Amino acid sequence: MKTFLTALVLTFSMSIFAQVEAPQPSPNSNTTQMVGLSEVSIAYSRPSAKGRAVFGNLVPYNKRWRTGANENTIITFSTDVEIGEQALEAGSYAVYSTPNKESWDVFFYEDTDNWGLPKTWNEDAVVAMVNVPVKSLNHMVETLSIDLGALQMDKAHLQISWEKTMVEVPISFPTDDLVMESVNAIMSGPSANDYFDSAIYYLNANKDLNKAEEWMEKGMAMLEVKPFWMQRQQSLIYAANDKKDKAIETAKASLAGAKKAGNSDYIKMNEDSLKEWNAK
Repeated sequence: MKTFLTALVLTFSMSIFAQVEAPQPSPNSNTTQMVGLSEVSIAYSRPSAKGRAVFGNLVPYNKRWRTGANENTIITFSTDVEIGEQALEAGSYAVYSTPNKESWDVFFYEDTDNWGLPKTWNEDAVVAMVNVPVKSLNHMVETLSIDLGALQMDKAHLQISWEKTMVEVPISFPTDDLVMESVNAIMSGPSANDYFDSAIYYLNANKDLNKAEEWMEKGMAMLEVKPFWMQRQQSLIYAANDKKDKAIETAKASLAGAKKAGNSDYIKMNEDSLKEWNAK
Protein backbone atom coordinates (compact mmCIF):
# COMPACT_ATOMS: atom_id res chain seq x y z
CA MET A 1 0.00 0.00 0.00
CA LYS A 2 2.82 2.34 0.94
CA THR A 3 4.55 1.62 -2.35
CA PHE A 4 1.33 2.31 -4.24
CA LEU A 5 0.83 5.66 -2.48
CA THR A 6 4.42 6.67 -3.17
CA ALA A 7 4.01 5.85 -6.85
CA LEU A 8 0.74 7.78 -6.94
CA VAL A 9 2.35 10.87 -5.38
CA LEU A 10 5.27 10.69 -7.82
CA THR A 11 2.92 10.36 -10.79
CA PHE A 12 0.84 13.33 -9.59
CA SER A 13 3.97 15.43 -9.01
CA MET A 14 5.33 14.63 -12.47
CA SER A 15 2.02 15.60 -14.09
CA ILE A 16 2.08 18.93 -12.25
CA PHE A 17 5.63 19.68 -13.43
CA ALA A 18 4.78 18.62 -16.97
CA GLN A 19 2.12 21.33 -17.10
CA VAL A 20 4.34 24.17 -15.86
CA GLU A 21 5.15 26.75 -18.54
CA ALA A 22 7.90 29.29 -17.93
CA PRO A 23 8.75 32.35 -20.02
CA GLN A 24 11.76 32.12 -22.32
CA PRO A 25 14.75 34.39 -21.59
CA SER A 26 14.89 35.19 -25.32
CA PRO A 27 11.25 35.12 -26.48
CA ASN A 28 10.27 34.27 -30.03
CA SER A 29 9.11 36.96 -32.43
CA ASN A 30 7.35 36.63 -35.78
CA THR A 31 6.77 39.70 -37.93
CA THR A 32 5.32 40.10 -41.41
CA GLN A 33 5.66 43.15 -43.61
CA MET A 34 4.45 43.94 -47.12
CA VAL A 35 6.84 45.82 -49.40
CA GLY A 36 5.06 46.69 -52.61
CA LEU A 37 3.48 43.37 -53.62
CA SER A 38 6.02 41.21 -51.77
CA GLU A 39 5.52 39.70 -48.32
CA VAL A 40 8.48 39.39 -45.97
CA SER A 41 8.37 37.35 -42.75
CA ILE A 42 11.04 37.35 -40.04
CA ALA A 43 11.16 34.71 -37.28
CA TYR A 44 13.78 35.08 -34.56
CA SER A 45 14.45 34.99 -30.82
CA ARG A 46 15.08 38.25 -28.94
CA PRO A 47 17.82 38.29 -26.28
CA SER A 48 18.14 41.29 -23.96
CA ALA A 49 21.25 43.11 -22.75
CA LYS A 50 20.32 42.91 -19.04
CA GLY A 51 23.10 45.27 -18.01
CA ARG A 52 25.75 43.50 -20.07
CA ALA A 53 27.94 45.03 -22.75
CA VAL A 54 26.71 43.42 -25.96
CA PHE A 55 28.99 43.93 -28.96
CA GLY A 56 32.63 43.11 -28.31
CA ASN A 57 31.59 41.16 -25.21
CA LEU A 58 28.38 39.11 -25.20
CA VAL A 59 28.62 39.04 -29.00
CA PRO A 60 32.35 38.97 -29.86
CA TYR A 61 33.75 40.97 -32.74
CA ASN A 62 35.06 39.19 -35.83
CA LYS A 63 33.17 35.96 -35.09
CA ARG A 64 30.08 34.63 -36.82
CA TRP A 65 26.88 35.14 -34.87
CA ARG A 66 23.48 33.52 -35.22
CA THR A 67 21.98 37.06 -35.22
CA GLY A 68 19.62 36.24 -32.41
CA ALA A 69 19.27 33.39 -29.94
CA ASN A 70 18.12 29.77 -29.89
CA GLU A 71 17.10 28.58 -33.37
CA ASN A 72 18.07 30.22 -36.65
CA THR A 73 16.88 33.69 -37.42
CA ILE A 74 14.89 33.06 -40.61
CA ILE A 75 13.71 35.55 -43.21
CA THR A 76 11.19 34.51 -45.87
CA PHE A 77 10.47 36.33 -49.14
CA SER A 78 7.33 35.64 -51.17
CA THR A 79 9.01 36.92 -54.35
CA ASP A 80 12.51 37.15 -55.76
CA VAL A 81 14.50 40.07 -54.32
CA GLU A 82 17.94 41.64 -54.55
CA ILE A 83 20.25 41.94 -51.54
CA GLY A 84 22.64 44.70 -52.42
CA GLU A 85 23.06 43.76 -56.08
CA GLN A 86 22.80 40.00 -55.53
CA ALA A 87 19.73 38.16 -56.79
CA LEU A 88 17.91 36.05 -54.21
CA GLU A 89 15.09 33.70 -55.12
CA ALA A 90 11.79 33.59 -53.25
CA GLY A 91 12.09 31.34 -50.21
CA SER A 92 13.45 31.13 -46.65
CA TYR A 93 16.99 31.88 -45.52
CA ALA A 94 18.88 31.85 -42.24
CA VAL A 95 20.45 35.21 -41.37
CA TYR A 96 23.98 35.13 -39.93
CA SER A 97 26.41 37.96 -39.34
CA THR A 98 29.97 38.81 -38.37
CA PRO A 99 29.86 42.01 -36.30
CA ASN A 100 32.81 44.38 -36.12
CA LYS A 101 33.21 47.89 -34.75
CA GLU A 102 32.94 49.68 -38.10
CA SER A 103 30.93 47.26 -40.24
CA TRP A 104 29.19 43.89 -40.34
CA ASP A 105 29.15 41.08 -42.82
CA VAL A 106 25.56 39.80 -43.14
CA PHE A 107 24.98 36.37 -44.69
CA PHE A 108 21.84 34.83 -46.19
CA TYR A 109 22.23 31.06 -45.83
CA GLU A 110 20.00 28.59 -47.63
CA ASP A 111 20.22 25.84 -44.97
CA THR A 112 17.68 26.84 -42.31
CA ASP A 113 17.67 23.62 -40.25
CA ASN A 114 20.57 24.46 -37.93
CA TRP A 115 20.19 25.32 -34.27
CA GLY A 116 22.16 28.52 -34.25
CA LEU A 117 25.40 28.36 -36.23
CA PRO A 118 25.97 25.38 -38.52
CA LYS A 119 28.40 22.80 -37.12
CA THR A 120 30.29 23.09 -40.40
CA TRP A 121 30.03 26.34 -42.32
CA ASN A 122 29.27 25.69 -46.00
CA GLU A 123 30.29 28.56 -48.28
CA ASP A 124 28.14 27.06 -51.04
CA ALA A 125 25.07 27.62 -48.84
CA VAL A 126 25.76 31.38 -48.71
CA VAL A 127 23.47 32.74 -51.41
CA ALA A 128 24.12 36.41 -50.61
CA MET A 129 26.53 38.38 -48.44
CA VAL A 130 26.78 42.12 -47.89
CA ASN A 131 29.09 44.31 -45.86
CA VAL A 132 27.18 47.16 -44.23
CA PRO A 133 28.39 50.03 -42.03
CA VAL A 134 27.60 50.28 -38.33
CA LYS A 135 25.34 53.16 -37.29
CA SER A 136 25.54 54.45 -33.72
CA LEU A 137 22.22 55.09 -32.02
CA ASN A 138 21.64 57.84 -29.46
CA HIS A 139 19.29 55.62 -27.48
CA MET A 140 19.56 52.21 -25.88
CA VAL A 141 17.89 49.21 -27.54
CA GLU A 142 17.58 46.78 -24.63
CA THR A 143 16.21 43.85 -26.64
CA LEU A 144 17.45 42.74 -30.06
CA SER A 145 15.17 44.05 -32.81
CA ILE A 146 15.11 42.81 -36.41
CA ASP A 147 12.57 44.35 -38.75
CA LEU A 148 12.06 46.19 -42.02
CA GLY A 149 12.30 49.96 -42.19
CA ALA A 150 12.78 52.79 -44.70
CA LEU A 151 9.86 51.31 -46.63
CA GLN A 152 9.25 52.36 -50.23
CA MET A 153 7.19 50.72 -52.97
CA ASP A 154 10.19 48.74 -54.18
CA LYS A 155 12.82 49.06 -51.46
CA ALA A 156 13.33 48.46 -47.75
CA HIS A 157 16.12 48.04 -45.23
CA LEU A 158 16.53 44.98 -43.03
CA GLN A 159 17.36 46.73 -39.76
CA ILE A 160 19.21 44.88 -36.98
CA SER A 161 19.36 46.93 -33.77
CA TRP A 162 20.71 46.14 -30.32
CA GLU A 163 22.37 48.13 -27.57
CA LYS A 164 23.37 51.38 -29.33
CA THR A 165 24.20 49.76 -32.65
CA MET A 166 22.20 49.37 -35.86
CA VAL A 167 23.04 47.97 -39.27
CA GLU A 168 20.82 48.21 -42.35
CA VAL A 169 20.82 45.76 -45.25
CA PRO A 170 19.29 47.26 -48.43
CA ILE A 171 16.76 45.02 -50.20
CA SER A 172 15.16 45.70 -53.58
CA PHE A 173 11.81 44.23 -54.60
CA PRO A 174 10.42 43.60 -58.13
CA THR A 175 7.33 45.73 -57.53
CA ASP A 176 7.28 47.37 -60.93
CA ASP A 177 7.62 44.03 -62.75
CA LEU A 178 4.78 42.55 -60.69
CA VAL A 179 2.50 45.55 -61.21
CA MET A 180 3.17 45.68 -64.94
CA GLU A 181 2.46 41.97 -65.20
CA SER A 182 -0.86 42.58 -63.47
CA VAL A 183 -1.65 45.66 -65.58
CA ASN A 184 -0.95 43.82 -68.83
CA ALA A 185 -3.09 40.89 -67.71
CA ILE A 186 -6.18 42.95 -66.85
CA MET A 187 -6.10 45.50 -69.66
CA SER A 188 -7.87 43.10 -72.01
CA GLY A 189 -11.11 43.79 -70.11
CA PRO A 190 -10.48 46.33 -67.36
CA SER A 191 -12.99 47.69 -64.89
CA ALA A 192 -13.12 51.32 -63.75
CA ASN A 193 -11.14 50.34 -60.64
CA ASP A 194 -8.52 48.59 -62.77
CA TYR A 195 -8.03 51.78 -64.79
CA PHE A 196 -7.95 53.81 -61.57
CA ASP A 197 -5.40 51.59 -59.79
CA SER A 198 -3.15 51.42 -62.86
CA ALA A 199 -3.27 55.18 -63.36
CA ILE A 200 -2.43 55.87 -59.72
CA TYR A 201 0.49 53.46 -59.84
CA TYR A 202 1.85 55.22 -62.92
CA LEU A 203 1.50 58.56 -61.14
CA ASN A 204 3.24 57.42 -57.95
CA ALA A 205 5.97 55.56 -59.84
CA ASN A 206 6.54 58.58 -62.13
CA LYS A 207 5.95 56.48 -65.22
CA ASP A 208 4.11 57.48 -68.44
CA LEU A 209 1.81 60.31 -67.29
CA ASN A 210 0.01 60.46 -70.63
CA LYS A 211 -0.94 56.82 -70.19
CA ALA A 212 -1.97 57.51 -66.58
CA GLU A 213 -4.20 60.36 -67.76
CA GLU A 214 -5.72 58.20 -70.50
CA TRP A 215 -6.50 55.35 -68.11
CA MET A 216 -7.98 57.67 -65.50
CA GLU A 217 -10.27 59.29 -68.05
CA LYS A 218 -11.38 55.89 -69.34
CA GLY A 219 -12.12 54.70 -65.82
CA MET A 220 -14.07 57.85 -64.95
CA ALA A 221 -16.08 57.57 -68.17
CA MET A 222 -17.33 54.18 -66.99
CA LEU A 223 -18.83 55.66 -63.81
CA GLU A 224 -22.16 57.45 -63.66
CA VAL A 225 -21.26 59.03 -60.31
CA LYS A 226 -17.68 60.26 -60.04
CA PRO A 227 -16.26 59.53 -56.54
CA PHE A 228 -14.52 62.54 -55.05
CA TRP A 229 -11.48 60.48 -54.04
CA MET A 230 -11.00 59.40 -57.66
CA GLN A 231 -11.44 62.98 -58.85
CA ARG A 232 -8.76 63.98 -56.36
CA GLN A 233 -6.26 61.58 -57.93
CA GLN A 234 -7.31 62.62 -61.42
CA SER A 235 -6.58 66.25 -60.55
CA LEU A 236 -3.09 65.25 -59.37
CA ILE A 237 -2.43 63.44 -62.65
CA TYR A 238 -3.51 66.50 -64.63
CA ALA A 239 -1.26 68.70 -62.49
CA ALA A 240 1.72 66.36 -62.89
CA ASN A 241 1.09 66.39 -66.64
CA ASP A 242 1.12 70.22 -66.73
CA LYS A 243 -2.61 70.54 -67.43
CA LYS A 244 -3.37 73.11 -64.79
CA ASP A 245 -6.84 74.13 -65.97
CA LYS A 246 -8.07 70.53 -65.96
CA ALA A 247 -6.41 69.95 -62.59
CA ILE A 248 -8.24 72.93 -61.07
CA GLU A 249 -11.58 71.98 -62.60
CA THR A 250 -11.34 68.41 -61.33
CA ALA A 251 -10.10 69.47 -57.88
CA LYS A 252 -13.10 71.79 -57.54
CA ALA A 253 -15.42 68.89 -58.37
CA SER A 254 -13.62 66.71 -55.82
CA LEU A 255 -13.88 69.47 -53.22
CA ALA A 256 -17.63 69.78 -53.77
CA GLY A 257 -18.05 66.02 -53.38
CA ALA A 258 -15.89 65.97 -50.25
CA LYS A 259 -17.93 68.78 -48.68
CA LYS A 260 -21.15 66.94 -49.46
CA ALA A 261 -19.74 63.78 -47.84
CA GLY A 262 -18.32 65.72 -44.89
CA ASN A 263 -14.81 64.37 -45.48
CA SER A 264 -12.49 66.90 -43.84
CA ASP A 265 -9.29 65.24 -45.08
CA TYR A 266 -10.23 65.54 -48.74
CA ILE A 267 -11.62 69.03 -48.20
CA LYS A 268 -8.24 70.16 -46.87
CA MET A 269 -6.20 68.34 -49.54
CA ASN A 270 -8.25 69.87 -52.35
CA GLU A 271 -8.22 73.34 -50.82
CA ASP A 272 -4.44 73.15 -50.39
CA SER A 273 -3.96 72.04 -54.00
CA LEU A 274 -6.25 74.75 -55.37
CA LYS A 275 -4.31 77.32 -53.39
CA GLU A 276 -1.02 75.90 -54.71
CA TRP A 277 -2.34 76.04 -58.27
CA ASN A 278 -3.57 79.62 -57.79
CA ALA A 279 -7.14 78.70 -58.59
CA LYS A 280 -9.68 81.53 -58.68
